[in-house]
Amino acid sequence: MLIHIVARGRIGRSPEAELVERYLKRVPWPTRITELPDTGGKMPALEPQTRIVMLDETGEVLPSKALADRIGRWRDDGVRELRFMIGAADGFDDADRAQADLLLSFGRATWPHILARAMLAEQVWRAASILANHPYHREG
Repeated sequence: MLIHIVARGRIGRSPEAELVERYLKRVPWPTRITELPDTGGKMPALEPQTRIVMLDETGEVLPSKALADRIGRWRDDGVRELRFMIGAADGFDDADRAQADLLLSFGRATWPHILARAMLAEQVWRAASILANHPYHREG
């Protein structure tokens, strides 16, 4: 299963970019990051068996274990691409949200996009470690 992060905005060479890279290197699945300008740009084509997760302030606040379980079910159901979307500063509109399989929130605080991307990469690694029974995640 491909983990594909599609994000508006560029983070360039920064400590946050290094953090994203560090976590994604640990993920056992292939990963890809597509950066788009804040407006416009060509969205990568959607292949069959793709699930879309949008980071959105109106989304569900899931514990790491629940997110891992959802990712594990999608993986076991034959999902080929799990696409995580990070929007521009104004987020997603209702039409965009309607296309998502999951709206995911990292809490009710507003996070800068570069930190949201790093937090997402860590949560993907954490989900992979939970699914592999790796001791990284400590529950409770």
